[in-house]
Amino acid sequence: MLAVFDKSVAKSPEALQSPNPESVCALKDGFLATHFGSLHPGSVTVNLASAGLMAFSLDRQNPLLPRLFAVQDDIFCLFQGHIENVALLKQQYGLNKTANEVIIVIEAYRTLRDRGPYPADQVVRDIQGKFAFILYDSSSKSTFLASDADGSVPFFWGTDSEGHLVLSDDEAIVKKGCGKSFAPFPKGCFFTSSGGLRSFEHPLNELKPVPRVDSSGQVCGSTFKVDAETKKETSGMPRVGSAANWSQQY
Repeated sequence: MLAVFDKSVAKSPEALQSPNPESVCALKDGFLATHFGSLHPGSVTVNLASAGLMAFSLDRQNPLLPRLFAVQDDIFCLFQGHIENVALLKQQYGLNKTANEVIIVIEAYRTLRDRGPYPADQVVRDIQGKFAFILYDSSSKSTFLASDADGSVPFFWGTDSEGHLVLSDDEAIVKKGCGKSFAPFPKGCFFTSSGGLRSFEHPLNELKPVPRVDSSGQVCGSTFKVDAETKKETSGMPRVGSAANWSQQY
């Protein structure tokens, strides 16, 4: 799977930027999507207009961690992995028996967006299993990304030469667009357009960047670790009603 989001939609963390990036513009002339298609014949690319693109392929997927893609009501979602408590989540979100993992993620996001206040960290924490997902809401130009607590699914992100955010389960794809400005997506974390990167395991703690060095001694994009000593500031009681859009809080 592949997603490239314009920096106006998803601002890439500064710590992902390498001092010697060697990156290209992943969106220019469909560069990275074309490269993805050359590696995965039969792949599908979805143009998100000025927001970027998403691409999907079943080629060479792990049968234990399958890839899924769905679109519902202007919400686009790429999912890879397996959710163990599917039946419970279907009941929780009022879904029918045919709903699969990617539909569950879309409905979880819709609950956050429309029925707040509800903690985003709790929503992701409720999903038990091995997973990574990339979601884009075209109606609000919002992104929602997450990786499970163990980092069971390969998932990488990076920054291209224009500051756009690149995400994929293929490390080589991210390197192609971002050079050294990339890192594994932090396990046990989620990212939103408005709130940036958060730990769903430790939502009250700040995340601190940890520089990475490759085998040649070059500094790459940083990873992120929970800072046990630093707590996030709380904003008091959450607002309710129509003003309680989750994306304004996370």
